[in-house]
Amino acid sequence: MRDTSTTRTAAKRASSRSARLSIVLALSASALLSVLGPAHAAPAKDPLPADIPDYQAALEAVKSTAVRDTVCRFLRTPLPTGTGEPMQTIPEMTEPCQGLPAFTIKDPLALNEITPGFVAGTARPLPTEAIKLTQLVSSPSTTVNGRTATVMLAPTQGGGWHLAAVRDGDSDASYAGMATVGTLAFTEPQIRGWYQLKLNTVEPLNDQARQGLNGQASVSLAEYQQLVKARYADKLPGSEYDTKGYSSGSGTQHQADGTPASTPLLAGGSGAALALAGGAFLLRRRRRANTG
Repeated sequence: MRDTSTTRTAAKRASSRSARLSIVLALSASALLSVLGPAHAAPAKDPLPADIPDYQAALEAVKSTAVRDTVCRFLRTPLPTGTGEPMQTIPEMTEPCQGLPAFTIKDPLALNEITPGFVAGTARPLPTEAIKLTQLVSSPSTTVNGRTATVMLAPTQGGGWHLAAVRDGDSDASYAGMATVGTLAFTEPQIRGWYQLKLNTVEPLNDQARQGLNGQASVSLAEYQQLVKARYADKLPGSEYDTKGYSSGSGTQHQADGTPASTPLLAGGSGAALALAGGAFLLRRRRRANTG
């Protein structure tokens, strides 16, 4: 009887400990969810990105009928086959999306670039001084006519965003989407290199970036600054190299006065871009930037 009583007492104690443990776990989970906030607890709606100003305006721009129609015009127009071809006017259409597969334009993402000060060596090798948001990028939700595209938004003076260009291919949007919590995706536009910044460590995301790091798997932000300084410090806007027209320089080419640039995104890489010039839609082949 003593053994049976002891067994029952032990069982009650175990059951009591288990109940207390369940309560503790439940309270811990509740506290964790309260700390993380609704964004981590199956939110009804994702919060707007804090690092993109006027993000609601950017959302409204990429979801607008005007931008979608422009993308449809671009995807309907055959790409130039040679680099020497003249600019090709994209025809106006009453229903440019009619007959094309249904698609939406994804939410815009930050396109971050290295700053001229970082390249020149006047800025410290810190994320806040080395990298700057210059544009937003988005892309259609599916291929259309066997093609993909990138929608480029530029900041408008006084706030908001406007369509700057539509470019063939969606690699920029894809790489921009590789940013994760605690990391930053950015581009070195002169070589079309894409990198990921983890604290103060720079890692390549594509072949151009790997070449830009001389084949290294990662470098410190300070080491990366020395690499880009050696490549571009003498080619910055205002330098002799720039004023003689040998290069587009390392500065941002995106206008922020509300009027689209006549030839946005012509520097760096290959492919075709739809430029917004005086209200006309122009398709031209982008030339390769001369970085040497």
